[in-house]
Amino acid sequence: MEKVYNVLFLCTGNSARSIMAEVMLNHFGRGRFKAYSAGSRPGGSVNPLSLETLESLGLPTAGLRSKSWDEFAAPGSPLLDFIITVCDNAASEVCPVWPGKPTTAHWGVADPAAVEGSDLQRRAAFRDAAVVLRRRIDLFLSLPLEKLDALSLRTRLRDIGKK
Repeated sequence: MEKVYNVLFLCTGNSARSIMAEVMLNHFGRGRFKAYSAGSRPGGSVNPLSLETLESLGLPTAGLRSKSWDEFAAPGSPLLDFIITVCDNAASEVCPVWPGKPTTAHWGVADPAAVEGSDLQRRAAFRDAAVVLRRRIDLFLSLPLEKLDALSLRTRLRDIGKK
């Protein structure tokens, strides 16, 4: 039986980038990964343009919600293998103590929710963020996780955030 890796994507508001990453990894990971997302200061709702972008890519959106990272540091929460921040604010915050010893990395992605302008410009920002996340998730999925030692894995995971 192949190990299923638990991955938590973090952002401040948990309304756009981390939500999109969660959906993409769950979909493209094909059962090899269980992805979650959370925020340090969740906004309480998923950005409608995140949902629209995911749906335009044929990805599921049912049941998505904005949630606090405290859910994943509480007793009984999933034991995390990886924690990946996707916004610069969350990367610089003091995180809770996570169960286990998850490998961490930062994959900064420009905040599409911060883009002001026309609907076309805002939708383009969400599509751009989705493209970056998809590329990084594809690279992550190609890693031979079971063959890499902890240091090599951490280095490779962090390198993905630069691509």
